[in-house]
Amino acid sequence: MSNQHDSNTILAPERIATKPPGMYKVILFNDDYTTMEFVIEVLQRFFAVNNERAQQLMLKIHNEGSAVCGVYTRDIADTRVTQVTQYAQENGHPLRCSMEEV
Repeated sequence: MSNQHDSNTILAPERIATKPPGMYKVILFNDDYTTMEFVIEVLQRFFAVNNERAQQLMLKIHNEGSAVCGVYTRDIADTRVTQVTQYAQENGHPLRCSMEEV
């Protein structure tokens, strides 16, 4: 048996299967103290929605208890949750924001 390699053999490059990053939805929750106006401001500031869409989402949060404000990769979703939570606290609102995997 020979230890020589056939010089005509071409190896196909190894393909590593990469899967897309996990996605997370960012959710705002209704409470009895945060004003509707503040929720609209948060939606416009941190989720880049226009005034009409912000009002629709705010009403969904108010009437249904929560709403998904956006779907992002883990790092971006985590950043949004942190930013919203900090901004709400700085402005004296108990607005709750969280993320969950899609």
